[in-house]
Amino acid sequence: MIDKNNFNKADGLLFICDMPHESYDFGSKVISKAGQELGLIDENKYEFCWIVDYPMYEKDPITGKIDFSHNPFSMPQGGMETLTNSDPLNVLAYQYDIVCNGIELSSGAIRNHRPDIMKKAFEIAGYNEETIKSKFSALFEAFHYGVPPHGGCAPGLDRIIMLLSDNENIREVIAFPFNQRAQDLMMNAPVQIDDKQLKELNIKKT
Repeated sequence: MIDKNNFNKADGLLFICDMPHESYDFGSKVISKAGQELGLIDENKYEFCWIVDYPMYEKDPITGKIDFSHNPFSMPQGGMETLTNSDPLNVLAYQYDIVCNGIELSSGAIRNHRPDIMKKAFEIAGYNEETIKSKFSALFEAFHYGVPPHGGCAPGLDRIIMLLSDNENIREVIAFPFNQRAQDLMMNAPVQIDDKQLKELNIKKT
């Protein structure tokens, strides 16, 4: 391996043995930390990249069950034909992120707007039509009235400001960040609400 990859005494080789998701997360942190410690990262540059061709599905390493890897409402590349004739783990989705210096700035997708493709996509992940109707009734019903193809992305203004202001923590650029208990101390939220307010909103305590 050393000869094949042209390693020399100045190179380092790291082996990580873990479940895939955990190893990817740990490995990326090691690479970032090593880059900072060794001065390999140019702190004066903004490096952008697009992340595309997301896998539509992933397999749970414990149960072996196929489930959505990210956004279940994105359009699978190849549409119904791909869902019908391909291994689910090889199906790609029209999802995309733009990343700058390792920070996700914007995320988006081309939406799945066809009810037949939606049913098939959820069926592969183990959801029947009744479950779709009960959990996503508004979206499922809207699709049957003829929804045009659509998509988009949502830029994170706070993340952009964090990079421009050379901060490492997004809380430093948010006007009223939540504390560690998910409380907004400026607005004194959340607070207890009475039964009358719940009734007005048609919400029931559980």
